[in-house]
Amino acid sequence: MVDFDCLLCHHGKCSKACGIIEPHRILRNLYFENRHVAENKLSGTLPCLNCDARCEDVCPQHVRIKDIMTSLNKKDEEKIVLDYDCLKTDFCGIPLENPFLLSSSVVASNYETCARGFSMGWAGAAFKTICLMDIVEASPRFSAVRGDNHRIIGFKNIEQLSDYELKENIETLKRLKKDFPHKFLMVSIMGRNDEEWAYLTDVMNDAGVDALELNFSCPNMTAENTGSDVGQIPELVERYTRVVKQRSRIPVIAKLTPNITHIEESADAAIRGGADGVAAINTIKSLIEVQVDPKKEAFHASIGGYSGKAVKPIAMRFIAELGKDENLKGRHISAMGGVENWKDALEFIALGAGTVQVTTAVMQFGYRLIHELKDGAALYMMKNGIRSINDLRSTSLDNVVNVEELDRSYIIYPKFLREKCVGCERCYVSCMDGGHQAIRFVDGYPQLDPLRCVGCHLCILVCPKEAIVSSEIHVPKKGRKTN
Repeated sequence: MVDFDCLLCHHGKCSKACGIIEPHRILRNLYFENRHVAENKLSGTLPCLNCDARCEDVCPQHVRIKDIMTSLNKKDEEKIVLDYDCLKTDFCGIPLENPFLLSSSVVASNYETCARGFSMGWAGAAFKTICLMDIVEASPRFSAVRGDNHRIIGFKNIEQLSDYELKENIETLKRLKKDFPHKFLMVSIMGRNDEEWAYLTDVMNDAGVDALELNFSCPNMTAENTGSDVGQIPELVERYTRVVKQRSRIPVIAKLTPNITHIEESADAAIRGGADGVAAINTIKSLIEVQVDPKKEAFHASIGGYSGKAVKPIAMRFIAELGKDENLKGRHISAMGGVENWKDALEFIALGAGTVQVTTAVMQFGYRLIHELKDGAALYMMKNGIRSINDLRSTSLDNVVNVEELDRSYIIYPKFLREKCVGCERCYVSCMDGGHQAIRFVDGYPQLDPLRCVGCHLCILVCPKEAIVSSEIHVPKKGRKTN
């Protein structure tokens, strides 16, 4: 848990003031749940012991940087030199330096964006969807749901496709392949009929790109028979995939919509059409804003796409379903939806993904996010003896079960950590009003009534100081004893 309000400054005034270590990078490690990376950077050193904390003098948020750095110090541990070779993988047989790709969006929409991302370490990109339609965007077209510390947890947009002319996009793609020959360049395309899908495929063959991603999933399209309207009809997914695959000289994957009950039906249709794999999920249809103040001027509450951290559990459910789909065995799955840190990415891979695409987090934090993804994933894998991305792929699929398969014969009680508890009674309020009235406070500390507790763990979730944890003791529901 991040308990400091770092602004993630671009230039890192704290690091310039320090001159010995780079506090801004270490603070960023902590922000993205990379504590093990932060500790590793400071292993075997004592850089802040007798420091005058000049870094704090220039910090616009007055973060207690010295205390944070000191708490991370592992002077008795040897620093691990990261070996990024463990991140190497492939996309339908095409070698990748790591599994992290920029997804089809504004973050991969022209030469400058892709070049900057490639230079920072992204393995490749899905170039923003190219079409033969006239694209006119609305302004503004972004909105957000915010959580603690003003952090965006849900992102809303009504963005459509590339608004560059086809000729300009082709020149950009050729330039990118010339300047970055070892980077993976996939292009998203969208047509309105057989002829447009076929024409775009021929053009991309000649452009020299590495793969095609068929956009059957954009929820913001104004033209009929495009985007998610197509993705919800398996017959059209199969038809257009076949049109493209019959002409394509490069791998083809179908980008699927989450605005559907059974995503595997569309996935299977794409495979019947000849697709080499699938990508999921695109944004989820949602309402951008609602105005309830009668004094303010009325405006249109548009339907748009929802993404960001909040959609990750939904995306994981879809990827798990695709990972279990027998028709996708041996096919590539490219996952996206709420990825912000290395753990998010590895979870998708453990559910069957071969690559992970990112947009919303890059829009918030920049292409520099790739350092957090690579460092966090590489160190975790090295510490746990995981030699390659492919060794991790699909390893969690067997643990994904339907609710009717859950073992309901036991209770796992919560455990209260007195040394962390500050007596706020948040657990008491939630348990009394939203739980099973199993917590009371005695002498300023919570006590559990095991005869009432059902092990729902609501108290663990609401505790702001992480002073409640799972006991990891399975107590049978029949004949359980008090503790």
